[in-house]
Amino acid sequence: MSGPAMPKPDAETISRRAEIVADMRIIVPGEGVVDTDVEMRAFESDGLTAYRQLPLVVVLPETTAQVARILKYCMDRSIRVVPRGSGTSLSGGALPLEDAVLLVMSRFNRILDIDYANRTVTAQPGVTNLAITHAVEQEGFYYAPDPSSQIACSIGGNVAENSGGVHCLKYGLTANNVLGVEMALISGEVIRLGGKHLDAEGYDLLGVMTGSEGLLGVVTEVTVRILRKPEAARAMLVGFPSSEAAGQCVADIIGAGIVPGGMEMMDRPAIHAAEDFVHAGYPRDVEALLIVELDGPGAEIDHLLARVEEIAAKNGATTSRVSTSEEERLSFWAGRKAAFPAVGRISPDYYCMDGTIPRKELPRVLAGMRAMSEKYGLGVANVFHAGDGNLHPLILYDANKPGELEKAEAFGADILRLCVEVGGVLTGEHGVGVEKRDLMPAMFSEADLDQQMRVKCAFDPNHLLNPGKMFPQLRRCAELGRMHIHRGQMPFPDIPRF
Repeated sequence: MSGPAMPKPDAETISRRAEIVADMRIIVPGEGVVDTDVEMRAFESDGLTAYRQLPLVVVLPETTAQVARILKYCMDRSIRVVPRGSGTSLSGGALPLEDAVLLVMSRFNRILDIDYANRTVTAQPGVTNLAITHAVEQEGFYYAPDPSSQIACSIGGNVAENSGGVHCLKYGLTANNVLGVEMALISGEVIRLGGKHLDAEGYDLLGVMTGSEGLLGVVTEVTVRILRKPEAARAMLVGFPSSEAAGQCVADIIGAGIVPGGMEMMDRPAIHAAEDFVHAGYPRDVEALLIVELDGPGAEIDHLLARVEEIAAKNGATTSRVSTSEEERLSFWAGRKAAFPAVGRISPDYYCMDGTIPRKELPRVLAGMRAMSEKYGLGVANVFHAGDGNLHPLILYDANKPGELEKAEAFGADILRLCVEVGGVLTGEHGVGVEKRDLMPAMFSEADLDQQMRVKCAFDPNHLLNPGKMFPQLRRCAELGRMHIHRGQMPFPDIPRF
């Protein structure tokens, strides 16, 4: 496998593969174990397809008890485990390891409870994001976080990556909409964090678990908040002569105290790709396009639309169009949500980045990306959640040309360093995985990373869950103590240590 260096495979584990596969078939009988190379090819990568690796074995449990038994079995035998949901991760978070059991949660696909009185849905982790909305929409409810991959991505994966979406500006990310989880620890214990209530006592372990990328435990059940659909919603398309002008308009809208239901931005290459693919009615004679959605009571929407149009005009907007029907509003969003596959039609390959910046820095960062594009000789199409500063540059390259993937990766790393330089962060929703792992020191000090690793050690002291992800350097848990031994005497020798 090419790409980032991963933990050295454990030869002893690999030598016991036949025994491990046989034991997995006992724990998960029937068709729940996949062990041939041909069949495992379907699991060799996630959405970051530049990196591929066959796992030791693929296991698809159906019950929480099976998950717990698998984890306990692996802990007792020091076997690594990589949890996987639908495999739509764009950061390599579900990349298999040669000596690891790939624990696939896709058969956990049932909605367990719909509680309209408490406005919650409890679902198994393999249920798709969009399926939750479909299950409650007949009663006028929906699940707010809506990644572009919501038709395929699973709610368990959303928890692992703290996924976002086009409507998260107003309604929050996964972390703001998850109320509780059931999870299995590497020890085989099953615990519950949170529930249907709005807040939990004690430490915010639910907050720690959300966005933990499979490094702390395996989610087996999720309780989410559902919301009433707004009385009305209207979207507007606003075209600008430059990306910098559109970026400034975004900052000015938020600065004016207006919080749209969603506010997305696309630059010229993305606009043309999406329009050719979806025919949403996007203007082709602009350099940047904002999609601004306002929801709530009709009178409030009319007032806010007028204010947004005024702000856009002050920033040099050249076109403005407001949806006149629900079908037209959905068509505006259809182009944006299809932008990733649309860009795939104009380039042999593309590398999807994910970084977040303060909104006021949009013009500076967009100008910086344009200069980097010239430096590396690679095109870039920009599609992002402009309202919350979450960038998704799509770097265009051809993997069949020697060196182009490496150039795309270097280009992407420079974008992320720029995000951190202007006060932003390495990721907004895709996670760190292997993609941004080696960039973590650009944002965190050694002490910061050690503190994060201590949390990992509390849940998984032997580093068996998803090793090689997120942290740029593997450490043993005992190393974090920086213990000083004086004349061969260990301090507090009666305390148990890992």
